[in-house]
Amino acid sequence: MALDIQQKEHEGVTLLDLKGRITVGPEASALREKVAALTAGGVKNLVLNLGGIDYIDSTGLGALVMCATTLRKNAGGVKLLNLSRRSIELLVMTKLATVFEIFNDEQDAVNSFYPDRKLKTFDILSFVQDMKNKGE
Repeated sequence: MALDIQQKEHEGVTLLDLKGRITVGPEASALREKVAALTAGGVKNLVLNLGGIDYIDSTGLGALVMCATTLRKNAGGVKLLNLSRRSIELLVMTKLATVFEIFNDEQDAVNSFYPDRKLKTFDILSFVQDMKNKGE
């Protein structure tokens, strides 16, 4: 399944709505190329809406990390939005949850780029504790 990438702007922040899979091959390449083109065009603040992503493999994780690294090198950042439970578990297990800020609400993700605004981040500790409790 090809990765569908839709772009929009919200209060000066670029949002990419992603649908499909981020896996080895054209999907991960498409994401990396899109972020590289945005960065070359001057975009610094990016939110990746992963609500439509049903699967991420190790290459997809690498693509997400590369996107974050590219924007950080250019004085910007990437925030993740609307991750599935499986994607969150994957980020926790690979310790990549420490690399990304994760949000459940688009406005909170946008607000995170503005230091004077209040925001509510995803509570990763609570999520891990819930996983642990359900595993017992």
